[in-house]
Amino acid sequence: MEKKYLKSFFWVSLFLFFGCVQKKENNEVPNIANDSLAIYFNLANNFELPIKKRQEYINKANDIVINQEDDSLNRVNLFKIANRYFNINNWKDYKRTVDLVLENSVKATDTIGIAKAYGYLGDYYRVKLVSDSSFLFYYKAEKMYGSLNNEFELAKTLLNKADLLFRIGDLIGSEKEIFRILRLVKNYDNKIVNEIYYDAYNTLGLVYNAMGEYENAILYHKKALKILDETQIIGKSQTMAISYLNLGMVYSKLKDYKLANNYFLKGIEQQKIDNQDPKIYALLLDNLGYSKFKLQDDSGLPDLFYTSLKIRDSLKLYSEIPSNKIHLSEYYHYKNDKVKSLKFANEALVLARKMNIARETLLALKQITVVDPQNASSYTKEYIRINEELQQYERKIGEKFSRIQYDTDQIKGENTDLETKNRKLVYFFSGLTILGLFLYIIKSQKAKTRELLYKQQQQKANEDIYNLMISQQNTIEANRVQEKKRVAQELHDGVLGRMFGVRMNLEGLNQFNDDLAVTQRHDYLSELKNIEQDIREISHDLNREKSELINNFVAIVDNLFEEQRKTFPSKLISSIDSTIKWDLAVNSVKINLYRIIQESLQNINKYANASTIKVELKKQENNIILTITDNGVGFNVNLKKKGIGLQNMISRAKECKGEFNVQSKKDEGTTITVSIPIG
Repeated sequence: MEKKYLKSFFWVSLFLFFGCVQKKENNEVPNIANDSLAIYFNLANNFELPIKKRQEYINKANDIVINQEDDSLNRVNLFKIANRYFNINNWKDYKRTVDLVLENSVKATDTIGIAKAYGYLGDYYRVKLVSDSSFLFYYKAEKMYGSLNNEFELAKTLLNKADLLFRIGDLIGSEKEIFRILRLVKNYDNKIVNEIYYDAYNTLGLVYNAMGEYENAILYHKKALKILDETQIIGKSQTMAISYLNLGMVYSKLKDYKLANNYFLKGIEQQKIDNQDPKIYALLLDNLGYSKFKLQDDSGLPDLFYTSLKIRDSLKLYSEIPSNKIHLSEYYHYKNDKVKSLKFANEALVLARKMNIARETLLALKQITVVDPQNASSYTKEYIRINEELQQYERKIGEKFSRIQYDTDQIKGENTDLETKNRKLVYFFSGLTILGLFLYIIKSQKAKTRELLYKQQQQKANEDIYNLMISQQNTIEANRVQEKKRVAQELHDGVLGRMFGVRMNLEGLNQFNDDLAVTQRHDYLSELKNIEQDIREISHDLNREKSELINNFVAIVDNLFEEQRKTFPSKLISSIDSTIKWDLAVNSVKINLYRIIQESLQNINKYANASTIKVELKKQENNIILTITDNGVGFNVNLKKKGIGLQNMISRAKECKGEFNVQSKKDEGTTITVSIPIG
């Protein structure tokens, strides 16, 4: 990786805005379901608390969010946590959190989340002074927001990109990006984009200050202040303090230290109102001390420099310390304290070299040649070398940014070509799928036609069975009527006549009590017994006739069993429960039961190679249970495709609102069980 130079045009202008203020949050959701999470977020952003305490609250919030399910709200909360890590300079946890939310956004194909994460990574590498990586991620975010036509977020990304260009010394590039931003947001309501306007004007002020166009710098810094006066911006006092600081810096460049002094004082007072940031406070103190020094006003000196130095050292703001020590060196040189002046100049140079901060190194070398003229030539040589390296670096980084844009666009073009190829493949396979579907529909239609023909044949067979059963029932009915006539004749001509004769004779014998009368009474009683026996026989005939009427279905099934026994060698054992009330069963149930038995027997005869078949019809509660068992070869019910015969049996059982079950194992026979409600 090439050298990491910190670009600045006046000591600490690097942190005047983007590097000093807390990271602003985007798309925050104010109503957080978890109250404790909301409390931790608020406390973590309380700048009055020590950084260690704020770190604890961020960690507590992180513990809650990290265990939640990944969704849009969870990703919003992760961005909030990243913001708070940014505000306390915890770069390790900031990067970890942003990497996590980027990973989750990619998994969820959350384009907005991905673009936002790219922007956050750009911020990270900008702070870490890895300019090429920062530019790459800003450029990726810029392209994504552009493709989404999200002008508002695009403008925010371009602001960060403009700041990066300013830092590496591409002032023209930064200026162009700012005016592009202003064109993007010109049609928005000012209330929505006021913060963008403020940031844009503030950056333009910094750019023009670095260019030496001080009038334009003052103009845009005052425009930024005007926006703050007219609107309510979060952390307004903090932001206003930064604007006062920036104006003070411009007037310092103009050597109007009195006016600069006034703006630095205003910044200090304004910055104390709320959201006090010690980094900004240290900047204001250092520059206030310098303006006082230039005004030859010793009040507060050198304490202002030392207080600023102490704050920066405690916050580990090492990149800002060299400028602080250069000011102290100048102050002590003016006071003719050559030892302290040389000491602070050397310390500034050592630290600037250690951190590879080229601009601060140049300023330290310039100062040390003043306080150590004896070694001025060696310092001057180093100054010239570093200045040349800096110019070369600026050219290289500009070229590198151009390559990044070109390479990214190339990749995008290749991705577009790949998308086109993939689209063609999708069309091709879609066509194949449609053709396959078309063929499947034709085949399926043919199968349905065959099935319909089969059902029609089946329906005709059912009608034949039904007609057979009706014919059987009509025959039985005719026999029953004929039997009734016969019984009536027997009762009328035989039993009733005989009973009448016996009754008349018994009445005649009532007048006699002799032995003859007794003998005759005994004969007549015997006759009554014979009549009783005749009546019993007639009653038995009637019961048998009723049983035949009810069990005509049983007769039909028995005929099927007889045909089976005559035709096939396997032994058939049948059992029909006599308690089944067949008169309660509708004809469709009887037909389907008959057909299931018939189909089962056909399957056994064709495939089972069974020696014994058992068919049982029994009543179980309100159901008729048909069980058909054979000891044949069996089959695997899980693997074997169900044949049309088995499918027909299942369909018939369902038609009767019944249940069908088949159990079979290879070489262990088969058992079919059908349960059908009676009524």
